[in-house]
Amino acid sequence: LTDKPLREVLAKPDTSGRLVKWSVELGEYNVRYKARPVIKSQVLADFVGDNTPTESMEDDSFENEKGVWKLSVDGSSYVSGSGAGLVLTSSDGWTLEYALRFGFKTINNEAKWEALIAGLTIEKHLEV
Repeated sequence: LTDKPLREVLAKPDTSGRLVKWSVELGEYNVRYKARPVIKSQVLADFVGDNTPTESMEDDSFENEKGVWKLSVDGSSYVSGSGAGLVLTSSDGWTLEYALRFGFKTINNEAKWEALIAGLTIEKHLEV
């Protein structure tokens, strides 16, 4: 699966040089080109649906009781894997630090989004 127009590039009749060589080499294999499905919007919709506050969570006294927490996230991707760092800081000065290693390949932007989702999930479980 790819979002690159490989089929169009390799099938052009006016292709020259290395592309012709690659087209011939790949021609002997049964290569199928499929567009990568766009799932970002559905994932975001699912996340918002799963984490929308209920009526009991909207109580103002709950926020005053727990205080305000700050979430800082950063994610990165590299050859051998991807990961993220999270820092939760309370208004009282408490700091919780998390280091995550993802078991799947990502690009830097995806790693940052995964870090944000992980941080929000941790906040939800801590009820902050």
